[in-house]
Amino acid sequence: MSNRAAPTRPTLGIHHVTAIASDPQANMDFYAGLLGLRLVKRTVNFDDPGSYHFYFGDSHGSSGSLLTFFPWPGARPGVVGAGQVTATAFGVPAGSLARWQRRLASIARINAELFSRDSTSGLTFRDHHGMVIELIEDPHAPDATPIPGVHALDPSIAIRRIAGITITVRSHRDTAETFAAMGIISAHTTGNRTRLTFAASPSPSPQHTTSTTPTSAGSFIDIITDDAAPAGKSGAGAVHHVALRAADLSHQDSLRIALANRGLASTPVQERSYFRSIYSRERGGVLIEVATDAPGFAIDEPIESLGQSLRLPPSLERARQQIESALPPVTVRTPTPEQV
Repeated sequence: MSNRAAPTRPTLGIHHVTAIASDPQANMDFYAGLLGLRLVKRTVNFDDPGSYHFYFGDSHGSSGSLLTFFPWPGARPGVVGAGQVTATAFGVPAGSLARWQRRLASIARINAELFSRDSTSGLTFRDHHGMVIELIEDPHAPDATPIPGVHALDPSIAIRRIAGITITVRSHRDTAETFAAMGIISAHTTGNRTRLTFAASPSPSPQHTTSTTPTSAGSFIDIITDDAAPAGKSGAGAVHHVALRAADLSHQDSLRIALANRGLASTPVQERSYFRSIYSRERGGVLIEVATDAPGFAIDEPIESLGQSLRLPPSLERARQQIESALPPVTVRTPTPEQV
């Protein structure tokens, strides 16, 4: 296919954000126990099968709700800075921020600070490694759809999706133009913060999604320009990459062409069992993945029992005993009850 093809269809939104943690159990306790996300897949890093890869998301494991981690025991702290995602914003129901503030304080002694940005109210705080998390009131997020037998937070406060991310770069122009080529357009600039917004388009591949799969409506990428920011370095508390949604391989290839037209090389398609991926690093330093919605997380275990057992790709099954013996045991947490 020629790299001079017509402009691509926009990306469908954020597929997932992947970060690095240290202790796997502490990672489980914070994101499943405190934030009430569901562990929707417990697998290994396909490029480093001696370590876990955890996927946390909504009850269905919907594309657009997923925060994933490589929890490497003993990992050194990262440096959060230029060329990275420096905040991840989850969408929560309107009116839930006060309950979230009490929950974070009473269970984890976290003092979450209120903020207002773009006519939206939110809370900002850091996880146990210093990674910045935001909870923002999100009128565009789908209603939570509980699954019988799956313990979850009260739907009136439960996290619904990743509403947006903040990226820090030293100069925003190249980064903004790369995202624009993928259909994420500049909305406005306030100070050193430029907001990009996704086109609001429903997924064209409903056979691989659920009725609760978040659309891109109202979701965003904020680019902070800071020419004095330190260079971001990988490690615990740092985001490794952001993944954008493609409906299928054809859509993914059109997004690859959009990147190529900007002079950016992409990897060959990588098989990730639950989606297919390509990777490219834009000139501001941010690693971008483009991941397909298909085939989804229920391909190898029932949706009612997602995340309960270690799942391996077929290529690693013959080494299961060796892999399991090298991984530290973890207890999958259910959401910690609110403390009044």
